Amino acid sequence: MADNSSSASVSASDESLEAEARCCSSSSPAPSLHDTVDFSRTASDVSSFSERSVDLSGPFGTAAVSKLIGGRGSPALSRLSMKPRADVLDRRGTEDEIELVKERFSKLLLGEDMSGGGKGVCTAVAISNAITNLYATVFGNCHKLEPLPAGKKAMWRREMDCLLAVCDYIVEFYPSTQALSDGTRVEVMATRPRSDIYINLPALEKLDAMLIEIMDSFQKAEFWYADAGTRSFGLATPSSSPSSSFRRSTTTHRNEDKWWVPVPCVPEGGLSVPARKALRQRRDCANQIHKAAVAINSGVLSDMEVPESFMALLPKSGKASVGDSVYRAMHGGDKFSPDYLLDCVDVSSEHEALALADRVEAAMYVWRRKATASHGGNRSAQWSKVKELAAAADDDGGEGGKNVALASRAESLLLCIKHRFPGLSQTTLDTSKIQFNKDVGQAILESYSRVLESLAFNIVSWTEEVLFADKAARK
Repeated sequence: MADNSSSASVSASDESLEAEARCCSSSSPAPSLHDTVDFSRTASDVSSFSERSVDLSGPFGTAAVSKLIGGRGSPALSRLSMKPRADVLDRRGTEDEIELVKERFSKLLLGEDMSGGGKGVCTAVAISNAITNLYATVFGNCHKLEPLPAGKKAMWRREMDCLLAVCDYIVEFYPSTQALSDGTRVEVMATRPRSDIYINLPALEKLDAMLIEIMDSFQKAEFWYADAGTRSFGLATPSSSPSSSFRRSTTTHRNEDKWWVPVPCVPEGGLSVPARKALRQRRDCANQIHKAAVAINSGVLSDMEVPESFMALLPKSGKASVGDSVYRAMHGGDKFSPDYLLDCVDVSSEHEALALADRVEAAMYVWRRKATASHGGNRSAQWSKVKELAAAADDDGGEGGKNVALASRAESLLLCIKHRFPGLSQTTLDTSKIQFNKDVGQAILESYSRVLESLAFNIVSWTEEVLFADKAARK
């Protein structure tokens, strides 16, 4: 198989990751966190209030993240390697678990078409849906900072092992030598894990384990939660020190559409200094884990092919896609500031930001297609090559150079939108790529990183709610 050289490069050594895990731990007992990276582009609980005081110099600071998201050529790959899962069925303890595994694989083989008529989705989409549905089953009802129940934790580990087992057989060929019995050495084609899976999958499993351990570290906490029903009727929490008036002041900052979400409560006077410090530390750790998951997910999505259905629905001109005002700002002048343009555009909600991102992304591909055609290439040509050709012929001032410049500005504007609205949902192109993707390895990496994004984001959001409750109690 061809080496996917443009895949997201995430690697780290066991020693550096374990050291970072120990820094992110608290006094609660945990396997490796003795004391204890769109935000998410999946459905998540978004906190409208937060203490944006992330210390990037901490244990998961910029240096630590750069170690986690390293280059492909890092020697750490020899230590952070893929764990074999070929014996996944042999390691099941009971017949019920074996039957459950058989059921899961049967649904994957059927492509979610239980009739057996061959009208199901392709394997890549089926396994992506399976990982997404498993996450919803295990973590869908989690709204608190507390350890995951043992049954759900075992279910997550067991079924993820089954779904990831296919990665052991996604390989690429490379030339090697083999010694025969008479001492003669011959050239043969050997196999090794595909480069994008070999780099990204071990890192994702490490992030997965760290998120579970962060949740386990809240076994004994100074805060607790009020039942969702008590908030609606204004009842005081039994044997609780905070008053009902405190909860009313808290809910004014919450999203009242999610009335079922429990309210965090803290003792009178707030949390103790060590507990508050540990809580912020865990929040920063989860935030950096979220960033690492986003980096992997973005890299995998960028490597997926653009579906023909998306290209067929593109408008005829980029100007028609972004509108006159945005086009004039992007087209005029030698200098372009995407931040200044966003300040001038009325974007008051994430829904409007997503709509703008869709229009800008569509315009970007329109200009890329025109630039590629003007330089005698086809749409499958690498965009970097097209930009090099345009830069070499920049003096002619032709239409191709203008399209390249507009496409580059649209790309920078799209990145700026995603940075300004980190909780932005997936764009139409991203959704289309996932829907029409047929690469099983990319489907696994994309869905696994996406659900870890959501879990890390939720942990950050829940932690910020507790910190807000603590701040309100200390006033």
